[in-house]
Amino acid sequence: MTFPYLDIVLRSIAVYFFMTIALRIFGKKELSQLNTADVILILLISNSVQNAMVGPDTSLTGGLIAALVLFVINYIIKKLTHRYKVIGDLLLDKPQILIHDGKLDFKALSKLDISDEELKEAMREHGIEFFKNVKLAMLEIDGTISIISEDQQKLKQTHYKRRHNRKNLQKF
Repeated sequence: MTFPYLDIVLRSIAVYFFMTIALRIFGKKELSQLNTADVILILLISNSVQNAMVGPDTSLTGGLIAALVLFVINYIIKKLTHRYKVIGDLLLDKPQILIHDGKLDFKALSKLDISDEELKEAMREHGIEFFKNVKLAMLEIDGTISIISEDQQKLKQTHYKRRHNRKNLQKF
């Protein structure tokens, strides 16, 4: 007898990779700056791909298997991207320089579809008023904009992130 839920497993894997590729194509900026329309889009996408994953099986078991497959494949992909640089380069974006020594990279800003107002908002969050006072501004891989001020005394962090490396936490 074959595994009766193999179809759900295969469908869930296919949907996971489709969504990963779609998010890679449409950009990382979209992930960090969700507005009402973006939230609605995410809800509608999740509803539209649900049937693609579970097919005609609407049982609790079918739904739990689909969810489990998504968690497992996500865990495996994260491990592979950390272990193998080639996979990480393929699946993960790289940070992009937006401003360097007060000079805006208009090509990068245009490519990433970052408006003047979005950049100014990030600067204000970091306590910086003028472009000339920015030593470095980067669009990070998680879609946030980090900024290093020219004035070392005004350095401040506006987004606190947890550390991914537990070994570093043990040093403190």
